[in-house]
Amino acid sequence: MDKIDLTAVPLTPGVYLFKDEGGRIIYVGKAKHLRRRVASYFRPEDALTPKTRAMLRMARTVDTISTTSEKEALLLEASLIKKHRPRYNILLRDDKQYVLFKLTKRHAWPRLTLTRKVVRDGSAYFGPFTSAVAARETWKAIHAVFALRRCADRAFANRTRPCLYHYMQQCPAPCCLPVDAAVYREMVGKVEMLLRGRSSELLGILRAQMEEASENLAFEQAAVLRDQMAAITRTVERQAAVLPDARDMDVLGVAETPAGLALGLLFVRGGMLTDKRDFVWPGLGLEEAPEVLSSFLAQYYGPHSVIPERIVVPWAIDTEAAVAELSGIADVLDMPDMLAPDKFAPDKLDTDRPDAGGPEHRGAEADAAGGETMPALAEALSDLRGGVVRVGPPRNETENRLVSMAQRNAAESARAARGLDTASLLAARLGMAQPPVRIEAVDVSHTGGRNTRVGMVVFEDGRPAKDQYRTYAFADEDAGGDDYGVLAQWMGRRLESGPPWPDLLLIDGGKGQLAAVVSVLEREGAADRFAVAAIAKARSEDHGRADRRKGNVADVVYLPGRMNPVNMKAGSQELLFLQLVRDTVHDYSLRRHRKARAGSALSGELQRIPGVGPALAKALWAHFPTVRAMAEASEEELAAIPGIGRAKARSIRSALAAMRAGR
Repeated sequence: MDKIDLTAVPLTPGVYLFKDEGGRIIYVGKAKHLRRRVASYFRPEDALTPKTRAMLRMARTVDTISTTSEKEALLLEASLIKKHRPRYNILLRDDKQYVLFKLTKRHAWPRLTLTRKVVRDGSAYFGPFTSAVAARETWKAIHAVFALRRCADRAFANRTRPCLYHYMQQCPAPCCLPVDAAVYREMVGKVEMLLRGRSSELLGILRAQMEEASENLAFEQAAVLRDQMAAITRTVERQAAVLPDARDMDVLGVAETPAGLALGLLFVRGGMLTDKRDFVWPGLGLEEAPEVLSSFLAQYYGPHSVIPERIVVPWAIDTEAAVAELSGIADVLDMPDMLAPDKFAPDKLDTDRPDAGGPEHRGAEADAAGGETMPALAEALSDLRGGVVRVGPPRNETENRLVSMAQRNAAESARAARGLDTASLLAARLGMAQPPVRIEAVDVSHTGGRNTRVGMVVFEDGRPAKDQYRTYAFADEDAGGDDYGVLAQWMGRRLESGPPWPDLLLIDGGKGQLAAVVSVLEREGAADRFAVAAIAKARSEDHGRADRRKGNVADVVYLPGRMNPVNMKAGSQELLFLQLVRDTVHDYSLRRHRKARAGSALSGELQRIPGVGPALAKALWAHFPTVRAMAEASEEELAAIPGIGRAKARSIRSALAAMRAGR
């Protein structure tokens, strides 16, 4: 990339976007001072990290967006990364929210549930738990010991008799039986103490209550308390006390491994180590660790996350290194006035550089900065949490030990995953420059050319991203049973929808389907935007069909411009993964087609009602998801639909009731 005119770059905080020759965003960064930060990319190559050098070789232009503060720049950077998923950014692929316990404390009869989102509704949240199975087992164990209600609020308000859990002695049935509210609240308090990690205090209270019940000859009550103590003890044995006081914090550690840069995250709740999570970014080294750390924190914590009051990072940012780097930038660019004292005081230094600091700087600023770093991030997280959040390096030996523990866990996780990297094997087989992270797969489903649907599923880091699945509908006159033509139309619509682009597009089909898609990509000048492959059932030489009786049990994979299929051994790791993706999109596409076909049949039934034609049937389906919902709608609701008056609403409602009764 040629040197740009730095005088055109603003002096404000903001976000910068590097773009390739096609105008696609390949890197997004934020800065406290845009001109200085952009200038840091035009140093000699040996002063840049390998990832930055690779990015600059692809970059052709850089755009900037000014903001009023560094915090706004941080939030905008995270938003743009999630939207565009640039190739050279550190992406948090597995950005799903983990399982949490939710205690609805504002309700007269609180309820304990599992959720993945934090809603600021006055409820208490506990977690997170990376294993949904383990969280559900804990949830069941808590309910087996503490008889809290389980029914949802709507069912609770309308219930007229106790449910089965009441007869199993796992719910006092406050929905319809007289229950002592004080006793119930006391039980809720015990559950909250357990989830907050105050198990020792809770065991002491239960022991005193058990002894009191025993002295009063209330042996059944004493037995219940004894069982609660035993269950709590078994739960506590799974956790390790790592802090002398009952504090909540997340601890991060970074380790360089042969598999790439690994990051470990420990969840400490109430002074107890409750869970952990590890991430690995192949091809990165320790020089990229500060950028990994900053980008990870900005993407991981969001509005629906549990944010602790303290986040421990491995090291603080070294401002002296920033001064030295800026001096080098000024010399290289021949801009001696760039370091004017009034502009670049130490408290205004940009500390978000990819290579600022390192493990050797851990704790270097702890005293000078009050043990905090990344003030913009801390401010943004404080706003999300609704309370103070402190981000900083370890302040004592205990926290330093936790950072080392997170590093060891991350390294061990990376070593365990090495050798099982399906994406790398797939890239080698398909001739891709980098392992695919985002894979999109498509399939066409129809019946005789009617109700044609193209289903698209998305896999990220080898896992289905179900919230990104899409269904494309095609009118019968546009489809006509031509799978090739439908796929060509779909490819055009997909290009119009824009990023995020896949690293690999997988088509359920053979050479014909592949050629139809590639022709559109070439026509639109997007042939090199992402890799494309097709997977088809093996064919027999005699009949041209998949014939498992003749041993054709393997699927074949085709690439553009290649006559013969890719050499993939049956049962190989990479082929099994492609088959999984293909089966997923096939099932999804078929389900969407069947739903459309059922809707068409029901629309035909609706059109049998006097006064209901195709347009009105379509309007009814647009307002109501099912025939039952239509039948249960009032005359006023039906009459509110354009084209339906009072009289017609009355006749439609009567006909729908008769239709349901006839079934």
